[in-house]
Amino acid sequence: MSTILGENSYGKSENRVVRIVREGPTHHIKDLTVSIALSGDMDEVHYSGSNAGVLPTDTAKNTVYAFAKEHGIDSAEQFGMRLARHFVTSQPVLRRARVQIEEHAWERVGTTGPTRHSFVRSGRETRVCRIGYDGADWEIVSGLQDLSALNSTDSEFRGYVKDAYTTLEETSDRILATEISARWRYRWSRDGEPAPDWDRAYERARTNILGAFAGTYSRSLQQTLYAMGSHVIERSGGEVDEIRLSLPNKHHFLVDLTPFGLTNDHEVYLAADRPYGLIEATVLRAGAPARIPADLLRPR
Repeated sequence: MSTILGENSYGKSENRVVRIVREGPTHHIKDLTVSIALSGDMDEVHYSGSNAGVLPTDTAKNTVYAFAKEHGIDSAEQFGMRLARHFVTSQPVLRRARVQIEEHAWERVGTTGPTRHSFVRSGRETRVCRIGYDGADWEIVSGLQDLSALNSTDSEFRGYVKDAYTTLEETSDRILATEISARWRYRWSRDGEPAPDWDRAYERARTNILGAFAGTYSRSLQQTLYAMGSHVIERSGGEVDEIRLSLPNKHHFLVDLTPFGLTNDHEVYLAADRPYGLIEATVLRAGAPARIPADLLRPR
C-alpha cells in the first residue's frame, strides 16, 4: 500500500447533560458539555469499512446520560474519569479514551424562601477539564476560560523596540484588561496514589491566578502571565506540574477630549474588542515536561 493509517479517534462531541439532585425543597444543578474521543485497534474500519470493533458514537452519548443517573456528578473531573475508565475497560478494542468537559455555572435565586429550585446562569468563567486514560495511566488537565479581569492602574508599557512602523506611544499608567484562558496539568497519574480534591484544587488555582493578576505591578502582560502561572504551581501543594495560559490584551485607549475643551486625566477610555495582542506561554515546575498543546486553550 502507498498509504498507511496514522493517529485516529472517533466519538461523540458536545453532549449536553443537566443533572438535578433534589433534597426536599432544595435542588442542586450540574450542567456539563461532554465530548468523548476513543482510539484503539481501528485499522479495519478505515481500510475495509468493517464495523466489527466499533462501539457506536450513539452508545457513547447514551453512556453519558446513564452515568449521570447511576453515578451522579460530583465534579467534572470525577465524572470524566468514570466515563474514560468505562470505555477503556469494557471494550477490548479500545486502548485510550479522552473526555473533555465544560461546566456551565448556575447561581441560586431566592435562597431565603421556602423553595430553593430557581437558578440564574452565572457570570463566572467556564470550568473545563480533559481526561486521558489508557488503562494504566491518567492525564488530568483542568482549567478555565472566559475569565475577565481588569486592573485600572499599576500597569505600564514602555522601553519596547521601535521601528519605522511604530506609532504606539509609551505609557506609565494604563488599563490592563484580559480574558483569561488557562489549563493546568496535575502530577497525579496512577490509581492507588492519592488523587487531588478536584473542586478544592480548581478553586485554589483560580484564586492564585486572580491573586497574581491583582498583586503584580505589570510592566508587560508577559510578566503578569508568568506570575500567574508561578503562583498556581508554587501554591498547589505539589499537585500541579504545568500550566498554559492564553491572555488576549483587551486594549483600552484614552479618548482625545481636547476638541471639546476637556481634559482626560485617565478617566474616559475606548474599549477596543479587536484587533488585540495575544500573549501565550507555558509555565513548568522545574524538571517537568511540557504536555499541554496550545490549541487546547482554543478548542473551537
